[in-house]
Parts: sequence; C-alpha cells; structure tokens
Amino acid sequence: MRRVVLFVLTLLVAVASRGQSAKYESYISKYRHLAIAQMREHSIPASITMAQALLESGAGTSTLAVRGHNHFGIKAHNDWTGPVMLKDDDAPDEKFRVYSRDEQSYEDHSLFLKRGRRYASLFTLSVTDYKGWAYGLKAAGYATSPTYASKLIQIIEDYNLAALDQEALGRHHTKPVVSHTTTTTNTVNTATASAERAIHFNNRNYYIVARAGDTFEALAKEYGVSARKLRRNNEVDKRYQLQAGDIVYFEKKQKQAAKEYKKKYHALQAGESLYKVSQLYGVRLKTLYNINRYAPDYTPKVGDRIRLR
Repeated sequence: MRRVVLFVLTLLVAVASRGQSAKYESYISKYRHLAIAQMREHSIPASITMAQALLESGAGTSTLAVRGHNHFGIKAHNDWTGPVMLKDDDAPDEKFRVYSRDEQSYEDHSLFLKRGRRYASLFTLSVTDYKGWAYGLKAAGYATSPTYASKLIQIIEDYNLAALDQEALGRHHTKPVVSHTTTTTNTVNTATASAERAIHFNNRNYYIVARAGDTFEALAKEYGVSARKLRRNNEVDKRYQLQAGDIVYFEKKQKQAAKEYKKKYHALQAGESLYKVSQLYGVRLKTLYNINRYAPDYTPKVGDRIRLR
C-alpha cells in the first residue's frame, strides 16, 4: 500500500511539474521578444527580465498581471502618478502599479532598475552574468524572500533563458536590422501563440503590423488606446484607412533614426513613398524632409537615396 501511495504522489508531482513547464514555456514564447528588446535598449539581461517576470507573475497568471498588466510586482510609491491596484503583500492593501499594456510593464521594469540608485552596481556587471544580477537584485532589496536569487537562477537554468541573452547579442541569430526588405524584430512565435498578434520593437517604439480588415478604431479598442492618438502617432488623418502590412506605432515616432543608420541611406524602391520609409525606420516624416532638404511638395523618385539620420 505504501508503494502505491508513493507511486501516486510521484505521478502527481510529475504531472504538476509538466503543467508548470508548459505554462512557463508558453509564457516565454509569448513574451521573449520583449525581454530581448529590453536588453538591447537598457542592457539588462533578457534572462533576468524573463525569470523575474515568470516568478513575479506566476507566468502571467497573477491578478496583477491579468488585471493590471504588472508582470514584475512593482509597487506604486510616491513617484508613481499612474493608476494603482490594492493587494496584500508585506502589508495589507499595498499599492501596485497598473499599466494599460504588457509592454509598458516590461519597459517600466527596466526604467525602475536603471533609475533606482540601489540597483546602480548591477549595471557594472556583464549582461551575460545572470548569476551576478540575480544575487545583486536580492542584495539590493528587490524582494524579501531569502531564496529569491536562487529561484531566479533555477528558472534561468531550467528553461535555458541564457539563450535569450545570446540572441540579444546577436550570437545565435542574426541581429535584426530594419531594412527595405523586412521590418520584423524578434516576435511572438505565431506557430505557438495561435491568434496572438506579434508586437515588434523598433527605434525605441513598439508597433504591430496591420492585418486585412484592421481599423484604427478596432486596434484602439484592442490595446486600450485612443484611435486619435494612434493616427497622430502614425502621422495620418482620419480619412486614412489601414491596409494589410501597414506598420502601426503605439507611441510618437522618434525625431531621428536609430544610431546604426548614421551616414546611411535608403534607396527608394518601386511602390515606396517617403511616408513608408518614415514608418519603416520609426522616424518622423518631417525629419526626412528636413535632413534631405526636400521642398514640402517634393515627391521622391525610385532610386532616390534618402538620408535617414
């Protein structure tokens, strides 16, 4: 009888473990591109970002993650002016930050670490030293659990999250570069993410690629932003109708292209416009007119070499 009980207990543990693994793997597949983007933008190991998100949000199942898009358990202190959610933690009814989109949580997590004096020493570590980062986060007081660092390290090693760091550095995959042939960076694996819409990162801005039938109004409702703001951020008026393949930025485009395009040009292809080039590189249309010294009524021709920065 004892052997039977032990066998059943072992089987239940194995089933539970497989269930957690599937949940973790699904979360990693869905959000890996955000962790990689944050490493490239802010020099925080993607492995650490992902491990913290998995641990703090229960792989996206926590109330904070589901209702508040808060994947890192970041509390709302005096410097936070956004919406909050009350939740029992170290004390009853503590205030936690609330975001409108998951991407904002990832970005705010990076800024939270970069702006916090107690985390300054972490940025002297290598971006591949995930153990140093894990121990440093615990030492700096990110979490009160005495096993916080070891839990992060265990997650990173169990799910080979260090591979995300290598991918962010371009060592395992070609580093994504926006060009006239492709604008995709690391995205959600659509084979495993089913109907999830991929979110891309380009020139310090997040964007999606419109599908057939998309409208600014529908996207605004889907992502919790105003249609007017989406049109303004993408420099189109209310008469413009989205076409499949259009790039739609969530935030206002930058005043100049990314640093990698310094002294580089884009050769205009057939079917392209200056506006499409501005979307491709995430830079404002006015900037392209100014730096190329184009008259307001000038229409670029195929083969024109368009300066980007």
